[in-house]
Amino acid sequence: MEFTARYVALGDSFTEGVGDADPARPNGVRGWADRVAEQLGAADPGFGYANLAIRGRKLRQILAEQVDAAVALKPTLVTIYAGANDILRPRIDIDDLLVDYDAAIRTLTATGATVVMFTGFDARGSKVFGTMRGRTAIYNELVRGIAGDHGALLVDYWRFSEYYDWGMWDTDRMHMSAAGHANMAKRVLTVLEHDHSIDVPPMTPVPELSRTDALRANARWVREFAGPWVVRRVTGKSSGDGLSPRYPSLTRL
Repeated sequence: MEFTARYVALGDSFTEGVGDADPARPNGVRGWADRVAEQLGAADPGFGYANLAIRGRKLRQILAEQVDAAVALKPTLVTIYAGANDILRPRIDIDDLLVDYDAAIRTLTATGATVVMFTGFDARGSKVFGTMRGRTAIYNELVRGIAGDHGALLVDYWRFSEYYDWGMWDTDRMHMSAAGHANMAKRVLTVLEHDHSIDVPPMTPVPELSRTDALRANARWVREFAGPWVVRRVTGKSSGDGLSPRYPSLTRL
């Protein structure tokens, strides 16, 4: 099939769709990028979509594995979010890392495609991830500069206060819920100045817990999610090991 419009999504778990479960789809998730592709392709029979994102990937892995593959698909639209998994590492040289990001954005914009970038979220409501606010703020300023230098569009996640509601997040407290992904799709489509008919699904209510119940919930979270995450980092493993891109070639959803 000949595609006249080609959207390629690049990144890690954020773009793969983790947190928005759908057993009928590749890797068992849907995500905001699928929702964006559905809206963009609704009235365009020549619209094709590829999603090369894989959970757990760090910035340089994303650039090495996905940028050339995206260019080969001759995109007219590219979305890319990379760097969140690097920010969470014990040590990081953000300036050096973003030099490589800058070069990749230059490559992507040189195709003539519209390129959409993202800032990182302000996790001030999290006692764990809020400790990374300073790193994320520096990353965001560099991302804003890169976007401005290369004419990329910017989805300013840092400023989306609706994500302070825990209903926007999955039970792992690391990835957006179905409601969070649907809302992000609306945000992206707004930046693209494209009409949409997306309804954000009801958020799962987050109950007020007593101090004792909160301690139990936090202990369970550490045991089920945070602990395994730390073990993977220490052992050099990734949640994306063995996974393939959900849509490695252009398709219609």
